[in-house]
Amino acid sequence: MLEEVLRSLNNWFERDYATGVFEIAGGSIGLPEGWLLDGQYFRIEGSVFNDGLHQWPAVDLQDETFTGRVAALAVPKAVTELAISIGEWQAKYGEEAASPYSSESFDGYSYTKAEGSQGSANWRGAFRSELNRWRKL
Repeated sequence: MLEEVLRSLNNWFERDYATGVFEIAGGSIGLPEGWLLDGQYFRIEGSVFNDGLHQWPAVDLQDETFTGRVAALAVPKAVTELAISIGEWQAKYGEEAASPYSSESFDGYSYTKAEGSQGSANWRGAFRSELNRWRKL
């Protein structure tokens, strides 16, 4: 969920990056010693098999050699916690939010899904005000 949140923010919180030829062997990517700290997030771009968000030390990458970019990220704790909350919201309301129906009724039961200014039909709307703080245009 964190990767989806960062993508929607258009903000990866990049600290540093390296470009060139990278080798992933034994499930781990060869990066300079100390470049990433334990638990730090990093993003791979240009890989066939491993593009995306990862956490150091990554040991589950698929072996390959690629020319691309690796970015060291400094994702604020508040953003990772918000991504957890969004994941919980998505688990609870995601199926209902994805429904093509805005209202439904049967056997005396009815509901109307909130949309637009009255509510949110997805997590982006539900957490808009909290996410806007970190959004990049």
